[in-house]
Amino acid sequence: MELRVLRYFLAIAREGTISGAANYLHVTQPTLSRQIRDLEEELGQKLLVRGSHRVTLTAEGMLLRKRAEEIVSMADKTEEEFQSMKGDLSGDIYIGGGETDAMNEIAAVCCALHRDHPGIRYHLYSGNAQDVTERLDKGLLDFGLLIQPTDITKYHYLSLPVRDTWGVVMRRDSPLAAKDAVGPEDLQPLPLIFSRQVLEERSEGNGLVEWFGPSWSRLNIVTTFNLCYNAAVMARQGLGYVVSLDKLVDTSPASPLCFRPLRPALESGLDIVWKKYQVFSSAAQLFLERLEERFQASAAEEL
Repeated sequence: MELRVLRYFLAIAREGTISGAANYLHVTQPTLSRQIRDLEEELGQKLLVRGSHRVTLTAEGMLLRKRAEEIVSMADKTEEEFQSMKGDLSGDIYIGGGETDAMNEIAAVCCALHRDHPGIRYHLYSGNAQDVTERLDKGLLDFGLLIQPTDITKYHYLSLPVRDTWGVVMRRDSPLAAKDAVGPEDLQPLPLIFSRQVLEERSEGNGLVEWFGPSWSRLNIVTTFNLCYNAAVMARQGLGYVVSLDKLVDTSPASPLCFRPLRPALESGLDIVWKKYQVFSSAAQLFLERLEERFQASAAEEL
């Protein structure tokens, strides 16, 4: 398979028509159609269903689309890394992570490094631990910021000198808002809004599951979410109570929402991880060195 043909295929998948993809790619329709037929013959699978107005992907076509996106992304990333070796230090750094206030620590390193090397660009990917580690393993990310507990045995890592606090985001006029902290007995009968990642990782050692104890199986979970902003919208409308980390949504005095920590208190540590035996670009290597300087120094001060 040629990289050029994979780009052609992705353009058709994105545009939904061969004519639209041909216009986007600045090639003729017959040329594009021939290249896709050759690709189908090479793979021995039909990739497109050609309708009168649009084309749709077969199951094999959807698989190829996923793989082609990964291949093209990796090729582009490799080209960028070699381009960054020319002249002043520049390049692209790819960082993935879940929603956490600890991203401020990473942002501080990015800002300091950008002042010294303005040619460096940062690309942020938001996702849960499974999404981030999958992209790390495929080489699509340089670094991942993971909220504990997460299995990081196959990665190198730095532990951040901060901890996230678990609690509940609710309407300020909720009766529960009168409390300074919230216990499991307070939440058991209420409609709850939960992160899908927490629900997917109900394993032993999951601090939140252990915090709820026996009441976990009886929780009234009415909504799940991936990004906390949308969960906060649901809470503002009065749908339920968001079990979340602190500082992910606006709970300032002017906001209709407030945050109350869990009782007993529950916190999560954070790690920034990268693949073992990773070969970094010059920009990513310098970024790692700055991370080590910042966080190892902080750890030494705590001792």
